[in-house]
Amino acid sequence: MALIFEIILEFIWEIIRWTWWIFLPIWLFIKFNKYWMYYVNLKYLKAVEYKLLELKVPRDLIKTPKSMENIFSTFHAIRAFISSWEKKYLKGETQLWLSLEIMADSEGTHFYIRTPKQFQNLVESQVYAQYPEAEIIEQEDYINDLPKNLPDKNFNLWGTDLMLARESAYPIKTYEYFEEQKEEKRIDPLSSLMEVMSRVTGQDRIWFQILIKYTGDDWKKEAEKVVDDLAGRRKPPKPISFFGFVSEFFGNFFKAFVAPPEFSFESGGEDSDKPETKVMHLTSGQKDTIKAIEGKISKLGFESFVRFIYISPRDDFDFQNVNGIFGVMNQFNTQDLNSFKPCPKTITGAKSPLKDRKEFLRKRLLYGAYRLRLFNPLTKSVLNTEELATLYHFPIMGVEPSSLKKIGAKKGSPPGNLPVL
Repeated sequence: MALIFEIILEFIWEIIRWTWWIFLPIWLFIKFNKYWMYYVNLKYLKAVEYKLLELKVPRDLIKTPKSMENIFSTFHAIRAFISSWEKKYLKGETQLWLSLEIMADSEGTHFYIRTPKQFQNLVESQVYAQYPEAEIIEQEDYINDLPKNLPDKNFNLWGTDLMLARESAYPIKTYEYFEEQKEEKRIDPLSSLMEVMSRVTGQDRIWFQILIKYTGDDWKKEAEKVVDDLAGRRKPPKPISFFGFVSEFFGNFFKAFVAPPEFSFESGGEDSDKPETKVMHLTSGQKDTIKAIEGKISKLGFESFVRFIYISPRDDFDFQNVNGIFGVMNQFNTQDLNSFKPCPKTITGAKSPLKDRKEFLRKRLLYGAYRLRLFNPLTKSVLNTEELATLYHFPIMGVEPSSLKKIGAKKGSPPGNLPVL
C-alpha cells in the first residue's frame, strides 16, 4: 500500500513540475481579477447618489397589495446594461438596487423607498400611477438621527438578517392567501407588523428593510430543476465537455489505485421501460407544491434581502418588540413550502465563551450594514413580485394603525377660472 501511495505522489509531482507554468498564471489572474473587480465596483457604488423618498398614503385607501405588485413589476426595468469592457472592468459599473423600508418611532410609522437618483423619476411615476392620491416627499435619511456606531453606552439593539429556509424556488405565503371575497373579511398580512410598530414609544425605534435587485433567469432554471426532481422527470444526458472528460479520466485513474473497478452485468435496456415522469403517483400535497413553485416562477423575481433592527435606550429595552417582529414573519411561513429564519452568522444572540464581545461585534456589523443598505451574500434569496408586495405595501382601509402617517386631506386641481397675475 505504501508503494502505491509513493507512486501516486510521484506521479502528481511530475504533473505539477511540468505544468505549473500553465496553471500558476491562471490562478494568479483569477485572484487578481476578483480583487480588482471588488475595488472598482466599490469605487463605483460610492459615487452613486441616493434619494430617500417617504410615501404617505391616503386615509381611505381600499387598494389591495396587487397595486404594489404592479409597481414592483415595473421596477424590474432597473437593471444595468454593461455593454463594454471599459464600463465593467475600468469603471466598475454593476447592478444597483432599491431599499424598501418601514420605520417606526414615537412619531409614527413611515414608509420609505431609497433609490439611486437616476431612477427617482421612475419610482415616483410608478407609485403615482397606482396610488394617484399618495404623496411622495424627499426626506433626509432617518438613520442620521442616531450615532454612526451602535450599540454604545446609551443605546442597545437587537436584530438579524432573515433568509429563506429552503431554496428560492419554494414560495412563502402571499397576500392572496389572506384575502377573502368579502371586503369586511379581508385580512391584511401587514396588519400585525403595523400593530407592533404602533406600540413604539419614547426613543425606541424599529427598522424593517428589504433590498431588491434585478436578477436574471438562472433562478428560474434552478426552480425548474426542483420541479423536474419532484415530478421524477427523466433528463437527457448532457454532452460531456473536454475539461469534464479530462476530470473524469484522472478521477477514474486515481480511483483505480484505491479500489478495483466495478462491473455490472444487468441489461442496459431496463431503463427504457421506466415512465418519463411519476406525476400519476404524486400525492395531492406534492402536486400542490409543484403548482406553487410553477406559480412563483411565472412572475418576475428579484434578488432580495430582508433585515430588521430594534433600537432602544439600554434602560428601556423591551425584548417583546423582537418577539413581535418574529411573530409577524411567522405568518408568512408554511411547513410544506418556504419560511423565513434568522441567518446564524448575523443573529445578535451569540453563544460562545466570548459571548459579550462577539455579540457586540455582530450588532455593530448589523447596524452598519443597515445604514449602508448592504446585501449579505450569506442570505441570497429570490422573491417574486407577489411575495415582495406581501411584505411591503400600504395597509388597506380598516386595518391601518393610528400611528401610520397618512395624508390629512385630498389634493384637488385649481378651478379653471382662477385669475392669473
